[in-house]
Amino acid sequence: MIAAGVLALAFLAGQLVAWRQLSASGYFVASSPASAFFYLLTGVHGLHLLGGLLVWGKAVVRMAHPGVELLDVALSVELCTAYWHYLLLVWLVLFALLLST
Repeated sequence: MIAAGVLALAFLAGQLVAWRQLSASGYFVASSPASAFFYLLTGVHGLHLLGGLLVWGKAVVRMAHPGVELLDVALSVELCTAYWHYLLLVWLVLFALLLST
């Protein structure tokens, strides 16, 4: 579970680097519809990742807290897993749609 959080943070950092490189190359949000669409998709994805990291953080805190019952920890982990799998499915579908157009 720690690896998933670290990878999500690494992805967000990579997106920030990509945005800076695009801006340095002259591709701004208002440059063209394609640029705006790219920034929109990656920005929404970043917000979803931040939401996932909040859920992930709550599950990690519950796992580390000694006074929490095992059933509560299991529920937090299951909900966190469901969120991340949902997020993966949504982005795989979107990626497939973008590839097909």
